Amino acid sequence: MTRRNIVILGSTGSIGINTLKVIERFVDRFNVVGLTAYNNYRLLEQQIRKFRPSHVAVNGRGVDYLRRHINTKATRILNVNADVDKIIQLRSVDVIVVAMHGSAALKPFLTAVRTGKTVAPANKEALVSAGDILMREARRHKATIVPIDSEQSAIFQCLAGQAREHLKKIYLTASGGALLNVAAPRFDDLSVTRILKHPRWKMGKRITVDSASLMNKGFEVLEAKHLFGLDVGNIEVVVHPEAIIHSMVEFTDGSIMAQLGITDMRLPIQYALTYPQRWKSGLRGIDFAQLRQLTFRKPDYKKFPSLALAIEVGRRGGTLPAVLNAADEMAVEAFLNHRLKFTGIHKVVESVVQKHKIVATPSFSQILDADQWARQEADRLIKKR
Repeated sequence: MTRRNIVILGSTGSIGINTLKVIERFVDRFNVVGLTAYNNYRLLEQQIRKFRPSHVAVNGRGVDYLRRHINTKATRILNVNADVDKIIQLRSVDVIVVAMHGSAALKPFLTAVRTGKTVAPANKEALVSAGDILMREARRHKATIVPIDSEQSAIFQCLAGQAREHLKKIYLTASGGALLNVAAPRFDDLSVTRILKHPRWKMGKRITVDSASLMNKGFEVLEAKHLFGLDVGNIEVVVHPEAIIHSMVEFTDGSIMAQLGITDMRLPIQYALTYPQRWKSGLRGIDFAQLRQLTFRKPDYKKFPSLALAIEVGRRGGTLPAVLNAADEMAVEAFLNHRLKFTGIHKVVESVVQKHKIVATPSFSQILDADQWARQEADRLIKKR
């Protein structure tokens, strides 16, 4: 079997680390040709020694460090701020995993789809901000997008072999996050540490906070809109605390298909890396007798107004989703740094969204401009609070 050549953009984050765990299980079937990171150059050094990529990219300080500590004849060291495209565009690459955080993934994602290779995005912010452009370029260059995000992977798998014109509706499941059973008046009394305790998943800090507010689920609505070509009105969020059903698809004849699995990101990662094949994962399955019940409820939009805001932004489109994402990124960071209360996140984001003058059909540069404007406006509001 020919080995698949993999590039991981953001190899030191949780998705990147889990991707390398999957690759480690199949060392005879995968070859890591490129890794990128930003600040965590010591972990990147360990990954280089273990997986021996031909190219890596990191920030300036990391470049200096790695050139002193690894064999530069075997691994070319590049600056992640200037040269990441050189890794993405390597001719030998088969799959590009986009695991970078935030809107920093916008330009690399665009470069990736323009290669015409398989692109496996775990970053939802790029599709939220510039989904129309990214999907258009993917079609133009015949790139295959196989999402890693568990909900989007579930939908992708349910749609395998199905005619898209038969797709009626998507049900995005949400575990409910850390605050599902906490009364809203108590939100600001909870510590950052408490908010970061997700009941089901181990994730990065921003996505865990956004899961607590359900903003993350709103982002997934926008992401699904672009990935699967649906109007926002055909995407329904369903709270499912057990997090066993990762999403469901309803067809025009009334049939509903669901994808179930344990809460382990290695499953959707492996599916993206091996698509269209399926390999033995070595992970445990579901013991249905132990489940006892699967429960569902409608989301409480009053308690979690960020979800309603994101859905409305998705309906309006244009540059507004980029503004939503950028403002949220700034506000969550302020919360994590104890500069903003939890409920202040929504207030800042809503204020920035309401102030923005939408460009209906933006260019890529206009999306980047909107992103920067939103960051500046959010920063101004955070400093005033």
